Amino acid sequence: MARLVSRRLVGLLRKESLQILRDPSSIAIAFVLPVVLLLLFGYGVSLDSKHVPVGIVVEQSSSEAGSFLGAFQQSVYFEPRFYATRQAGREALRRHQVKGFLVLPADFAQRLKADRNAPIQVIVNGVDANSARLLEGYVQGVWTSWLERELQARQIQVARPVEPETRIWFNAELASRNYLVPGLLVVNMTLVGALLTALVFAREWERGTLEALMVTPVTLGEILIGKLLPYFVLGMGGMVLSVLMALFLFGVPMRGSFWVLAVCSTLFLLAALGMGLLISIVTRNQFVAGMIAIVATFLPAFLLSGFLFDIGSMPVVVQVITHIVAARYFVTILQSLFLAGDIWSLVLPNAVALLLMAAFFLGLSRLLLRKRLE
Repeated sequence: MARLVSRRLVGLLRKESLQILRDPSSIAIAFVLPVVLLLLFGYGVSLDSKHVPVGIVVEQSSSEAGSFLGAFQQSVYFEPRFYATRQAGREALRRHQVKGFLVLPADFAQRLKADRNAPIQVIVNGVDANSARLLEGYVQGVWTSWLERELQARQIQVARPVEPETRIWFNAELASRNYLVPGLLVVNMTLVGALLTALVFAREWERGTLEALMVTPVTLGEILIGKLLPYFVLGMGGMVLSVLMALFLFGVPMRGSFWVLAVCSTLFLLAALGMGLLISIVTRNQFVAGMIAIVATFLPAFLLSGFLFDIGSMPVVVQVITHIVAARYFVTILQSLFLAGDIWSLVLPNAVALLLMAAFFLGLSRLLLRKRLE
């Protein structure tokens, strides 16, 4: 009996594996698309603003103004562009030639020598609020650093009630790539786990091959294992490829344990497979199943997982909704493992949440699956 069961299961696994190999789209989604996304986000997408085009208007030249402009030219964050008048700077801003411009007034050097306030005017394009805030902070940083050097050169001591000492933990380079790439692993596994699996039963219904499968002696458990195991192997293969690219191509640090990463990846992939399988059982149309999978799994993994947007900055209602998104828990685990290490106070609760979600979706899929043709 056991031999018969194993032969049936091996036959189902072979059938599903051959179907995957004969379908180029499955291989592309599992291996090609993750590579494209990693290259795109690793090299093309960055939340770090560098070489920002900034206009500079100097109404009257002076050594002090030249020293201040030198600080901008030496900074990697700015690409200075000089204009003769404020009107020229405004026009460049309107045409999106610069992200903002600053004006050194004609009395800048005189007011600075008189130990009075020497204000500068900074005008920033606020259409992109995030870039505007970054630019404002960068300008403030350059101004503060230059002013400190000027005061030291003039041997002027300024009493400071507070002396800040900044230490950056976990991502000392402040490189957005170091947390974008681990978060992108969640999106890649969601593509394989949920999107491909959502088409499994829907494709069988459309092709009429599920009826032939239902009249065979195979059990529901064997059908589920035969359908899910090949996609599980496919998903873990894509995960290994993505991790290797993150470590050796993009130089993302890995401070946690690989076995913890493997266990948590297994839990998340099982949850994604369960969601995709549930969608596939409920719907019998590949187009509908694909659309539901994108809306219910792929988009939340992008928008509500903390991969791109901080969950704490979202409205309270949206924060509550994120608790039913499996990607939220896996993103937290990945960012901890890659950048901080095995922080068990973070890893364990999120791993338990993934385990519960995997059990729920797989159990519900098994409950709804019936060996009937209606």
